[in-house]
Amino acid sequence: MSVNKKTSRSIAGIAGIVAAATLISKVFGLIREQAIAAAFGAGPIANAYTYAYIIPGFLLILLGGINGPFHSALFSVLSKRDKPDAAPIVETVTTLVTGILFLVTIILVWQADLFIDLVGANLNLQQKAIATQQLQIMAPMALLAGLIGIGFGTLNAANSFWLPSISPIFSSLAIIVSLGILFWQVGSNTNSPGYLQLGTICLAGGTLAGAIIQWLAQAIAQWRSGLGRLRLRFDLQNPGVKEVFKIMAPATFASGMLHINLYTDMWFLSGIETGGIAIRYANFIALTPLGIISNAILVPFLPVFSRLTEPQSWPELKLRIRQGILLSALTMLPLTAIFIALANPIVSIVYERGFFKDGDTATVAPVLMAYGLGMFFYLARDVLVRVFYALGDGNTPFRIAVGNILLNVVLDYFLVKYFATPGVVFATIGVNIVSMALMLLILNRRLDRLPLAEWSKAILGLIAASAIAGLFARSSHYIWQKWIGSSNFIWQFLDLSLAVTLAVIVFIGLTLLLKLPEVNLLVTRIKKKLGK
Repeated sequence: MSVNKKTSRSIAGIAGIVAAATLISKVFGLIREQAIAAAFGAGPIANAYTYAYIIPGFLLILLGGINGPFHSALFSVLSKRDKPDAAPIVETVTTLVTGILFLVTIILVWQADLFIDLVGANLNLQQKAIATQQLQIMAPMALLAGLIGIGFGTLNAANSFWLPSISPIFSSLAIIVSLGILFWQVGSNTNSPGYLQLGTICLAGGTLAGAIIQWLAQAIAQWRSGLGRLRLRFDLQNPGVKEVFKIMAPATFASGMLHINLYTDMWFLSGIETGGIAIRYANFIALTPLGIISNAILVPFLPVFSRLTEPQSWPELKLRIRQGILLSALTMLPLTAIFIALANPIVSIVYERGFFKDGDTATVAPVLMAYGLGMFFYLARDVLVRVFYALGDGNTPFRIAVGNILLNVVLDYFLVKYFATPGVVFATIGVNIVSMALMLLILNRRLDRLPLAEWSKAILGLIAASAIAGLFARSSHYIWQKWIGSSNFIWQFLDLSLAVTLAVIVFIGLTLLLKLPEVNLLVTRIKKKLGK
């Protein structure tokens, strides 16, 4: 019997579980970000934390993410094997990864000041000191990230999707509790003795505590499932271990190359006083729906792509690739319209409380608009990356990612100069568009031609629909402000709700006219859910 025993579970069923769990985690993540904004605003502790978190956060996303290379490699290998064969693979991979990442942790603690200098060269002395201390506290997250990623892949291969998707909630709760401790100790007086030091420790310490709890929750479930325990094993000749690292190594480097672009972005931003924290606040708003939808799309499609790699299955593989890309457009483009049309009221209603003021909203809103422009390209690129992983090719995404590092540097140099903080987001969009185009061209040749013209026509129709929806949303907001205003939270909420609802209705109405199979499929599934 294979590890993945319940083969009857549908794509829609898996997507529903992942989306629901991720939604709950994102809600708590939103509360966490609101707590950080209320406690620190765009001040030195929050801005320094943005730079200190770059490396631990990068490793957590890269190694511990639900769609990261560790998850993808282990899921692909374990789902094809019997359960008794899984434990030696998992334990050997865990042993090797732990040894490597333990050394990384030591280096991060030892050379924290050097790493902060690399990612935030233009930070002032106070923020550099805060960021260095925070990085030293969070350094063990390097080790925890690998263990969390292994847990994600192992549990998903055992047909367990709920716990891995909801486990990030523990990290958010830990930070919220740590900020509660800060408030209990010093209250809202930022000038009180010890505020700076205690705030630094609470924010970084809560982040580390959350990662520890997240790993423990997954580890217990993994051990109970019989898919390996935390023990030393060096079964290096195991074919499964070799296959995992064959996929994992180039995929990790490929994803890592993408995050080198993040280091470049932050280096250019370090000379802008609130650049780092503006990116963090806007990024979270954009990634909240993106994370929910991307998990719902990418997680169930990976095993489908993996089953369709033989030439005789290529016609269906092409259909599934189209579905992945069109579903990305159907879900991301209306968000693009909403973020561009309603950036200011969105940022205001999410963050404007405590130490987060109108001026901070004016700083963050343009960055959110920039993120909105790139959401479709980000998700569609990830869909195509998963196709290459399913084909057992992690080298092609890696080579493309390496080539795009130079492109990102060039784009950052010019776009930050002309657009300030939003410029780094525009640079990322450019990199994603180039990556997506190259992967489509390679798949077009490898899979004996893709119907790219047909796909492009459908996407252009959806882009037009989103642009019109955005105009309706903007008009609704303008009329509301002119006649009613937003003197309190309730009026703000009603204004935003009306504008968003109108945009969604307009987008749905226009997309129905396109008569795309993916639209009909999505509508049918929604009707079924509502009818339950």
